Amino acid sequence: MSLKRLSALVCALLISACSSHAPAPSSSAAPAASGKINVLTTISTFNSFVSAVGGDRVDVSSLVPIGASPETYQPTPQDAARLAQAQLLVENGAGLETWLARTIKSIGSSNLKIVVGSAGLPVVGGNPHLWMDPQYAKHYVAAIRDGLIAIDPAHAEEYRANAVKYDTQLDMLTTRIAAKYAAIPKARRMMIVYHPAFQYYDARFGIQSLGVIEISPGQEPNPQQIAHLIDLAKAHDVHAIFSEPEYSPKLAHQIAGSANISIVDNLYDDSLGTKPEVADYISMLEYDTDIIARSMK
Repeated sequence: MSLKRLSALVCALLISACSSHAPAPSSSAAPAASGKINVLTTISTFNSFVSAVGGDRVDVSSLVPIGASPETYQPTPQDAARLAQAQLLVENGAGLETWLARTIKSIGSSNLKIVVGSAGLPVVGGNPHLWMDPQYAKHYVAAIRDGLIAIDPAHAEEYRANAVKYDTQLDMLTTRIAAKYAAIPKARRMMIVYHPAFQYYDARFGIQSLGVIEISPGQEPNPQQIAHLIDLAKAHDVHAIFSEPEYSPKLAHQIAGSANISIVDNLYDDSLGTKPEVADYISMLEYDTDIIARSMK
């Protein structure tokens, strides 16, 4: 073999070797290892909506851990890494996730598609908890449906059919909840809550929101506000103060003790629970409703 032909062969082998070992171009929005659409939600409550619409074609998880509050959550570097690999992000908006914008900005350029569940819904008094009305939850489902179709148009009809099916379940849920409260005299349908997560739920089902202990995240009431809540509880014969596991029971106990009423501290809204009875959105609202209705009777 001539020296010229030998040199050419060596060069060809080197080029081939370099090509075979070169890393594949990185992507900031990669499918999950399972080949499914990689979806992140801000709170676990939204996972049910994604799973209902996406079915076996999605791999969904939440940024805020179960049991933590999205309003006071402190994101981690791992959260930014997960966002960089996600294809679809489902957030609430309406001021719930004040930490999210800077976390997204920290990942730089990204192909991440973002769905804002509350966009287009009537936000009242800055309260972001619109998903607690199961009829408003249908709006979240529609937004997720459209987000998945934009990523995976080949299965658009499947996503549409799944959304219709889940909407039917939400309509049935609304009917069941309404029937439970219809059996309770209107004068007893009143709530004092730790934080204002039930405003839209109450409006849907004819419950009066008498008062809130923590109006803004992390802002405790002053003595005058506490005294006012105690007076409200006594004047309206409220049977319980309602709270969630992630909040300190100290103030609720103080008000309940002074008003001689009980405390219900195991409701769920911002987060699902680890128990089967609160492991998805529909079960969560059924569970909350049973507890609230029993406390009103």
